[in-house]
Amino acid sequence: MRLAVSTTNETDAARSAQMSRIRGRDTKPEMRVRQALHSAGLRYRLHAKDLPGKPDLVFRGRKVALFVHGCFWHQHPDPNCKLARMPKSKLDFWRPKLEGNRLRDEKNRSALEADDWTVVEVWECETKPDDLQRLVTALQTSSPLREAENRSRSRLGAKPKVGK
Repeated sequence: MRLAVSTTNETDAARSAQMSRIRGRDTKPEMRVRQALHSAGLRYRLHAKDLPGKPDLVFRGRKVALFVHGCFWHQHPDPNCKLARMPKSKLDFWRPKLEGNRLRDEKNRSALEADDWTVVEVWECETKPDDLQRLVTALQTSSPLREAENRSRSRLGAKPKVGK
């Protein structure tokens, strides 16, 4: 029996099939972030279609948009991030593709900030438990979150929380 040798077309077809299975939402890093925030009592909306870039998580009353970026697809600028390495083959395809993603992210971030939104980017390599705890703490203590909490409490007749 003779084994078939993989040709370039078969390799391209296999790669195409693999790439088609990559999802743009509900990814493992996004699910880790969502679980950590929900466990901490933070409530959010998902994938707001009416906002630039369709942020992964949205705190509407607080005007906070959170993106969970894959380090490779969005080219994490941290030089120590091993997940953001440029592929070694087909650079003529990958460079413009990944640069286009990065430019689109910048455009979406600028549009949100121009509309007075606070934009938070969480990178795939920053979804370890310690990193997520720092994110939860930062979101719980940030001004937009505290101001919104105080506004909602005062509407209910409760006294606003004083710093912890």
